[in-house]
Amino acid sequence: MDCNGCDFRPDRYYDDEYQIWLRREPDDTLTVGMTDLSQAIAGHILHVRVRRPGTRRPPGKPVATIESGKWAGPVPNFIDCTIVEANERIMEQPELLNADPYGAWIARVETPGGAGAVLGRFITGEAAREGYCARARRDEIHCKQAT
Repeated sequence: MDCNGCDFRPDRYYDDEYQIWLRREPDDTLTVGMTDLSQAIAGHILHVRVRRPGTRRPPGKPVATIESGKWAGPVPNFIDCTIVEANERIMEQPELLNADPYGAWIARVETPGGAGAVLGRFITGEAAREGYCARARRDEIHCKQAT
């Protein structure tokens, strides 16, 4: 299925607009990152600010903000969570989010009741792939092909 050159990881969980991905960790925390679609829309990322560890973020309050050459704004947050760890590498080298959006995660968070309590709100597997690719085509989002 053509996703306009945008990388997709079927093992991740996605919001219904395919802006962020979540990955469940062995310690029941969640790693949060931005999708290849999101980094392509944002353009060259210049600055990332992640909230301090220990900061609680209710749904609608971002875990981070990103500034690019054409956009500045929040990384969407759809869950009640507390920041456990910020990825220091992306704050020092924000362009890593463009180069490797699935490897250059943004933050790790914990949720009341554990990761399993919130993951049902997100899309994964083949259903996520179909929606992800449909969004890339619908919005004419073209990503750099992974090398």
